[in-house]
Amino acid sequence: MIESPLARFSPFLAFARNNLSRARARTLLAMAGITIGVVAIASLGMFGATLEQSFLDTSDDAIRTVGVSAGEDADFTLMGREQVAQVERYAGSGEVYTVTRSRGQVTGLQTTTSASLVSVSDPGTFVTAESGSIPDNWRSGVAVGAELADDIGVEPGDSIQIDGRNQRVVAVLEESSAASFVSTGDAVVLPPGELGNRASQVLVRADTPEQAFEISDRLDENLNSDRRTRYGVFDAESALDRFNEQIGLIRTFLLAVGGISLLVASVSILNVMLMSTIERKEEIGVLRAVGYHRLDIVKLMLYEAALLGVVGSIFGVLISVGLGMLMNAQLLSDPLAFSGQALQYTVLGFLFGTGASFLSGLYPAWKAANARPVEALRD
Repeated sequence: MIESPLARFSPFLAFARNNLSRARARTLLAMAGITIGVVAIASLGMFGATLEQSFLDTSDDAIRTVGVSAGEDADFTLMGREQVAQVERYAGSGEVYTVTRSRGQVTGLQTTTSASLVSVSDPGTFVTAESGSIPDNWRSGVAVGAELADDIGVEPGDSIQIDGRNQRVVAVLEESSAASFVSTGDAVVLPPGELGNRASQVLVRADTPEQAFEISDRLDENLNSDRRTRYGVFDAESALDRFNEQIGLIRTFLLAVGGISLLVASVSILNVMLMSTIERKEEIGVLRAVGYHRLDIVKLMLYEAALLGVVGSIFGVLISVGLGMLMNAQLLSDPLAFSGQALQYTVLGFLFGTGASFLSGLYPAWKAANARPVEALRD
C-alpha cells in the first residue's frame, strides 16, 4: 500500500483528515461557522481601519493646519501686516499663508447668485483644479468652485461677472473636503491680493499633526494673555480626539459582533467533535486496545479540531481580503491600499479562528481519551 505524503509528514494529521471526510456535510458546516467568524472579525476590523484612513486622508490638510483670526477681545477685524508678523514670529517651522474672504454677486451664463469670494496668498497649496489650471504667477482671471460652476453654467475659458466686473474663468476647482480651512465648493477664488492686503485669517501649515498642535499651543500662549483673547487660534486636535474616540467605539462594537459570531462557530465545532466522539466510541476503544495511549487519542482529536480551524480561517482571511479590497476601492480609491492596522485584523481573525477551534476540541479530546477501552468495545 502506497503511503500518502501527508501520512509520511504527519500520521496524526492524515488520520484527522480522513476522519473529518467521513461526515463531509457536518465538517463543512462547522468549517463554514469558523469562516464566518473570521470574516466578521477581520473584515469588520478592516472596515474600521479603512474608515479611519479615509478620514485622515481627506482631512490631512486641516489636521496639519492652524487657523488664526481676530479674537473676541481684538481691537481689529481684519489682520494687517503687524498682526501677520506676530503670527509669523511664533509659527516656528510652519509655513504661513493669508486668506481674505468676502461676498459678491456672481453672474454666469445661466444665472446670477451670491457667492463667497476668497483670495489666498498661495492658492496652489489649498485648492486643486479639476479642469483648466491655476497659473504659477497668477495675476488675472478667477477659479470657480465645482458646485458654483455647475449652478451658473460655466467652464474654463468662459467669462463671468463679479459685482459687475468681467473676469475670465481659468479653472474649475475640485470639491474641497468638509474639514478644509479653505472651502471652495460654492466660492470664487481670486488671485492673491485681489481682495485687499488685510487678511480675514492667517493659516499656519505644519508637516505633521503633532507639530500643528505644538504651534497652536505656542501661538495661543504668546499672542493671548490670561484675560484677553486678541487672537482666535483654532486647530483640529479636539476634533481628531473626538474622531479617535468615536472610531474606537465603532471598532470595539464591530469586533464584539465578530467575537459573538466566532463563539457561535466554536459551539458548532464543539458539537461536531462531541458527536464524532460518540459515533467513534468503538473505534477509539480499538485504538486504545491495540496500544494507543491517552495522549495519542488527545492529539488525534485536537488535530481534527485544529484542521477545521486552520482551513476555515484561511478561507475567512481570503474572503476578508477580498471584502477589504472592495472597501478600499470605495473609500480610498485604491483596492490595494491596505494599512498595517488593517492587515493586523486578518492575522487577528486567523488566530482567533484557529484558537477557538483548538479550545473547542479540548473537552471532546479529553472525553475520548478517558473512555475505558473495555466498555467501548463491549458497546
